[in-house]
Amino acid sequence: MAVLLQFVAIVPDALSPSIVTLAEVLVFFGATIAVYALGRALLVPVVLRVVRSRNENNPTIISATETYLKVVLVGVAGIVGLIGAGYGNVLINTDSALLLAAITFAFGVAGQEVFGSLISGFFLVADPDFNVGDWVSWPGGEGIVESVDFRVTRVRAPNNETITVPNTELTNNTLTRPFGRDKYRITEQAYVAYGEDTEHALLELQQTATNLDRVIEDPPPASRITNLGPDNITIQAEFWVDEPARGDIVDIRSDFRRRIKRRFDAQELTLGPPSGRELSGSVTVAREVTEEQPREPR
Repeated sequence: MAVLLQFVAIVPDALSPSIVTLAEVLVFFGATIAVYALGRALLVPVVLRVVRSRNENNPTIISATETYLKVVLVGVAGIVGLIGAGYGNVLINTDSALLLAAITFAFGVAGQEVFGSLISGFFLVADPDFNVGDWVSWPGGEGIVESVDFRVTRVRAPNNETITVPNTELTNNTLTRPFGRDKYRITEQAYVAYGEDTEHALLELQQTATNLDRVIEDPPPASRITNLGPDNITIQAEFWVDEPARGDIVDIRSDFRRRIKRRFDAQELTLGPPSGRELSGSVTVAREVTEEQPREPR
């Protein structure tokens, strides 16, 4: 600022206010950009390295720390810019403090939903069972968590679309992680006719599940009858797989169904028999006979 005052002293008095204002603006932006750039280059990598070393299995905290740290850095850079431009007293001046408080209150009233999403984002980041890369489902959809931002969480849907979900929707509703543990139980059903050997069908289900890759031995695969319907018998296979992921579960289900179809065809077991209905009574057919009109001679 001393160099600035010396420069202003040699310019005409009419231009002095404009020159001072321009110089203050340049100092503000220069200091702000310099502090932000230094923070991005020096502070952010160090903090992320420390957070990553302590949370190797929680990429959500790493991603959120980087996002929040950048915002804090912008605020600090702005304050340094004000001080460098000679407006540091604005931050402590009573009238200015009242003005800032009024502006803060106005934004607080107008942005309750935004702040609610921000607080919800903090809760999601702090939740050890909610991580980037997890498959989650909620009443509005399902998919893989890609990032958690201030207001929204971005989820990649099964059809590869990106869904932007407000954080409040995830914290206010039931959130399910079907593949969040080291084991996952798969349940598959089939239908056989009443005339078939049901015990044989149950054994085929159990043997097919036992021979599948990724199926664990403890607990062992099981099969049972779950329903006696009007047209067929419902049988069910239950088996567990380790280290589940959605893609693996889809492939395992498909492989199991293909093998069941081949085994039932080879054993001549009727899979999914058509429904049958027995009709009784009589049917009457009426025929209407019309008399042919004689033709007139030409």
